[in-house]
Amino acid sequence: MPFDYDSYLSPFTWRYGSSAMRQLWSEAHKRLLWRQIWLALAEVEAGFGLVQPAQLADLRAHVADVDVSRALQIEAEIHHDLMAELKTYAEQAPEGGRILHLGATSTDIEDNADVLRLRQSLDLLLDKLRRLLLEFAARIDLWADTPLIAFTHLQPAEPSTLGYRLATYAQDLYLDWQTLAGLRKDLRGKGFRGAVGSGAAYAELLGLANLPAFQRRLSELLDLPFFPVSTQVYPRKQDYQVVSALAGLGGSLYKFAFDLRILQSPPIGEWSEPFGRQQVGSSAMPFKRNPINAEKINSLARLLAQMPRLAWDNAAHSLLERTLDDSANRRVLLPEACLSADELLATAARLLSGLQIDQAAMQRNLAEYAPFAAMERLLMALGKAGADRQALHERLRQHALSAWEARRAGQRNPPPNPLSATILADPEIGRYLSESEITAALDATRHLGDAPARARLLAADLRRALAA
Repeated sequence: MPFDYDSYLSPFTWRYGSSAMRQLWSEAHKRLLWRQIWLALAEVEAGFGLVQPAQLADLRAHVADVDVSRALQIEAEIHHDLMAELKTYAEQAPEGGRILHLGATSTDIEDNADVLRLRQSLDLLLDKLRRLLLEFAARIDLWADTPLIAFTHLQPAEPSTLGYRLATYAQDLYLDWQTLAGLRKDLRGKGFRGAVGSGAAYAELLGLANLPAFQRRLSELLDLPFFPVSTQVYPRKQDYQVVSALAGLGGSLYKFAFDLRILQSPPIGEWSEPFGRQQVGSSAMPFKRNPINAEKINSLARLLAQMPRLAWDNAAHSLLERTLDDSANRRVLLPEACLSADELLATAARLLSGLQIDQAAMQRNLAEYAPFAAMERLLMALGKAGADRQALHERLRQHALSAWEARRAGQRNPPPNPLSATILADPEIGRYLSESEITAALDATRHLGDAPARARLLAADLRRALAA
């Protein structure tokens, strides 16, 4: 089955995901893992006298001789992909091929291989996520004290700092790293327990008393712990946990990218993603600098967010000891979940490393909204001076609404923000604070709390936890 650009190719075949991740989910790598598992099974069975040294040597000599074309020829006749690979291996190693798959069922091979691929995929993703978090830590430190106007409900609120805003994304991603690292450590294979999980075929071969040692030796050879209880398959709950964790990572990156898109819009204009000298933003509008990488993150993350539902169905509908109705979709689900996360991390890393910060725009926006943003600081000062907090809150609210309306009325050529002047002229406020005290309280750039210190603390924690 030759593949070229005249037939459908998945975007994950060439556009999304790294070559390293694609290699892990390739047919060749899958079949190599199958062969390595068959070889491990033969090595352990040799220890029980079931496989001869010459047979084992024959299998070892041909374990890497994956021939997908030949296997597909056989599959076209027998309609069973694992048996086709088994026959291909046996053709290449006729002496050892006689004892291949002794006692096994298909999922003794396939399911353990799937877990190995998931673990290898998580290793790649965790390394990329670790490097992304360390880049966040560096930028949090760089911008920890840089003030900006923060937004709640997409409305200007109070000041924060650029480093603290970046720390919010990094903290979410660190939670994802901890979740994925824990799952990676706890991944388990099916083990070798046959058609319904009872291990009956192996008990016939080895004797019932030898089954624990048999499983233990295979676990050691594959460096893979096994579930103590499995049916024909490992619990599909594990797929659900992994895919859900990847979707959680996608959600964290989605927020970062969506916020970037908002902040890149010209009315705010504080951030922008990197834009190449030859990059085209629009086929119709030559001036456009669309945030296409952030939009790609949001698009792929939405796709990834739907996948836990399918993994849930596979787990919940795995009736009795096993049905085959998850098999076809898992061929898509597992690789594309990993490839989606892989592309999301790679794109986010490019965004963060090339993130363009317009400090003039941040200062302009902060100055524009600073008098409004300082209302809480002024209210705290009035409360400390003995004023009625509720009464002064209402008084300040009226001043702020009037100033806001004055700004709106002059949108084409807005006048200077009148809020500071009206507050300074208010005799009720003047009863409690002097003019200099009011002016000092209205300096919103100093209304940052301990946000810079906590941002730096998170950055330090990330470096301690993630330094290679």
